[in-house]
Amino acid sequence: MDAHLAPAYLAEAILFLGLSGVLIPLLQRLRINPVLGFLAVGMAVGPYGLGHLTADTPWLTYFTFSRAEDVEVFASLGVIFLMFMIGLEMSVDRLRAMRRLVFGLGSLQVALSGLVIGLIAFAFGHGLQSSVVLGLVLSFSSTAVVMQLLSQRRELGTPLGQATFSVLLFQDLAVVPLLVLVTILAQESGASFAGLLGVAMFKGVVTVVLIYLVGRRVVRPLFHAVAANRQSESFMALTLLTTLGVAGLTWAAGLSMEMGALLAGLLIAETEFRHEVEVTIEPFKGLLMGLFFMSVGMGIDISAILAEPILLPLSVVGLMAIKAAILFALLRAFGLTWGRSTEGAFILCQGGEFAFIVIGMALAVGLLDAGVGQFMLLVVGLSMLVTPPAQLLGRRLGDMIDARIGSKPVHSEDALDELAGHVIIAGYGRVGQLVGELLAGHGVPHVAIENDAKIVARLRARGAPVYFGDASHPELLRKFHLERAVAVVITMDHTAAAVHAVKGVRRVAPAVRIAARARDETHAQALHKAGASTVIPETLESGLQLAGSVFDTLGVSGEVASRLIDGERQRRIGSFAQGRADAGPAVARQHAAIR
Repeated sequence: MDAHLAPAYLAEAILFLGLSGVLIPLLQRLRINPVLGFLAVGMAVGPYGLGHLTADTPWLTYFTFSRAEDVEVFASLGVIFLMFMIGLEMSVDRLRAMRRLVFGLGSLQVALSGLVIGLIAFAFGHGLQSSVVLGLVLSFSSTAVVMQLLSQRRELGTPLGQATFSVLLFQDLAVVPLLVLVTILAQESGASFAGLLGVAMFKGVVTVVLIYLVGRRVVRPLFHAVAANRQSESFMALTLLTTLGVAGLTWAAGLSMEMGALLAGLLIAETEFRHEVEVTIEPFKGLLMGLFFMSVGMGIDISAILAEPILLPLSVVGLMAIKAAILFALLRAFGLTWGRSTEGAFILCQGGEFAFIVIGMALAVGLLDAGVGQFMLLVVGLSMLVTPPAQLLGRRLGDMIDARIGSKPVHSEDALDELAGHVIIAGYGRVGQLVGELLAGHGVPHVAIENDAKIVARLRARGAPVYFGDASHPELLRKFHLERAVAVVITMDHTAAAVHAVKGVRRVAPAVRIAARARDETHAQALHKAGASTVIPETLESGLQLAGSVFDTLGVSGEVASRLIDGERQRRIGSFAQGRADAGPAVARQHAAIR
């Protein structure tokens, strides 16, 4: 290896880690979107920013990146892990639960936006193949920017959050055939377009199906074997091996490594190790994604922006306006209010990070002219930079529109008629809202019933699926299709009302699962006798969690502590039918075992 090569890469790595270590806490303190922060820092310290001055000011070499190529390898790893994390979110169950929004709203958004943008590109003299690539890739939005904005505002659980997430999810799925298409177009540029498209889809489907079928039989046993040894370093190594290994297989098949990483995430998403993998890989993904966005910022030439002071801003506005108009119409057609449709259009109208991948591939294989590709990358980068203020403007406009013309969604009764496989939440206070946010974040349809009119009015104004009523009335429960629900969650504060609600649910749907919140053990026993499947007493669970913390401090093993806590839980509320005395001797023996 060249003696000068390692120090150069080491210097770049140290500089990036230093910026990340200082930048991330500072951005969190100032409540600035980290993605935009990395983009801005990349512009400032990149080859078109301060890095351009290193020839005249040598000491800037230690604080700038003079060449974007120095971080491309690490940035590509960031993209791979982004695709892997997206794959973890795409479990089959989640896609099935959100199929109407994902494959309806999402597919229409990509198709219509891609068609309009592609036709405009064709009208400007681009070839058919390049117009298709530009139309499709510019129809995508930024998953990283949009999800960060929604998470900061805690809006993932609202109808707007669900619709937005569904659009992004379909776009992430659509990246796979688009990457395949670019690869095939580059390899066989002399064939007909229809033939190339058919070959691309066939090759992609065969490769994905083979890896998925074989991977399902290999991945789960491997993770079981590693998890049995309880070695965290081996678990992390297997996670990285799965990600990079499947990515390498797709690359060997002539497809993209990004598609392989997404497929690796899908394989693990179908196993019970999904959440542990998310926690394991999250810190590395965040750092590598930061490096990716910093490299994107390095590619934004400020002088090129100044050289096109009219055409470039008009192109950014034009792209965002076209996508916003299509998004507004689709969001409204799929049931959002006028105001929330407006906000959704503003938040999704930018270009996405995948444009830097797809356009970069198209430039490398000659599908796009270098000048056109660089111009489009500038348009996408600038549209991402202006997204936060655009979202704020859209939110204010949306609030004004809903306040003026009302916030009732279209087809609200039709939406209730379509409910199936959903969860009904009886009581939508703090606990109920937390349950609703978690369900919505995982794509589980739900509807809430609350008897406090003020809470209902406030939450419905924000688009939450909550209705006024008394959940103990069987006729009201039938309105929400209790017979088609998968579960009912009872979170009501009033003891008698909660018991009546459980009895009402049992009369209408004897087989449905009921999870109930209880104030104390006496309340828990009453709910259990009324027919609740699972009862969680607040005071008992708090005490058990505190006891578990003390056991950990005392050095009691996790297995023994879990037996003690579970035994105490069963002794108090878990054995109503047999009486509570049976669990006492067993618990006493467990206490004696740890003394």
